[in-house]
Amino acid sequence: MTEITVLGAGSWGTTFAKVMADTGREVTLWARRRDLAESIEATRVNADYLPGIRLPDTLRSTSDPTIALAGAKIVVLAVPSQSLRHNLTSWLGLLDRSATLVSLAKGVELGTLKRMSEVIADVTAFPTDQIAVVSGPNLAREVAEEQPAGTVIACADHDRAVEVQEACTTGYFRPYTITDVIGCELGGACKNVIALSCGMAAGLGYGDSTMGLLMTRGLAEIARLGAALGADPMTFSGLAGLGDLSATCSSPLSRNRTFGARLGRGETVAQAQAATNGQVAEGVKSCSSIRELAFKHGVEMPITEVVHRICHDGFDIREMAGELIGRKTKPER
Repeated sequence: MTEITVLGAGSWGTTFAKVMADTGREVTLWARRRDLAESIEATRVNADYLPGIRLPDTLRSTSDPTIALAGAKIVVLAVPSQSLRHNLTSWLGLLDRSATLVSLAKGVELGTLKRMSEVIADVTAFPTDQIAVVSGPNLAREVAEEQPAGTVIACADHDRAVEVQEACTTGYFRPYTITDVIGCELGGACKNVIALSCGMAAGLGYGDSTMGLLMTRGLAEIARLGAALGADPMTFSGLAGLGDLSATCSSPLSRNRTFGARLGRGETVAQAQAATNGQVAEGVKSCSSIRELAFKHGVEMPITEVVHRICHDGFDIREMAGELIGRKTKPER
């Protein structure tokens, strides 16, 4: 049976480790903090990120990456997107060169403008057909509670995607496979920025009509960027596109939506960050790299532009609606 390691014991990393352990496989969960790893091992609960959720007995926890990666044939990378390169560099010598590397991170790297699979290939020199990504409407708490959910596993090697699919198929979690890694990653990264905008709108007191506008036009700008980078347009109508976008933009469990709502109610970025207890709202940083990527490819992304200006340039959030509604009119398509 394939040995599995999940590197990163935040809410989604722990949840995905639980999903894979629930298939009957032995899973090792690496936590950066020794005290957290020891607590998970002793209590079967990640009290910091998933309080009240009992983890399977087949899931072990450690803070030693050498122990975590020994013999691992599937290595799941569950660290924040902007720290992936640094972490992966430190783990490089411990990886089995035949392993499948699976990214849960959703973002575009600042500076390089690389997607997460590109960062992984850059650091490890693994061929792209050994790198898979996971994206979908997966709110960690709901999945950990075993509410029915689906996701997408994308890999250039379809057989390898199926291997990962089999390792995380349970009675409550249904993964699908595709080969469109670009579309899967862009959908996952960009939806965080659109969710920030929806949270901002909610914090400002706007209702469902505004949310529908932001989600629909947000999906349109994601699809434009995807087309420019060579993604399959059908990906954005599926779980990694519309599915992930709608869940992240609508749910109070979404960190990005919640962060945006705090900004809409008048908090500063620093105040909103302090209130998240260390949980990362990926869109706050990714909005800048996605904006640069769009500019590089000549793609218009007005919602992403406004979110970036609010988060990083001091733009008055109360002017958001006027900035977007006041743009020059045009056909929808």
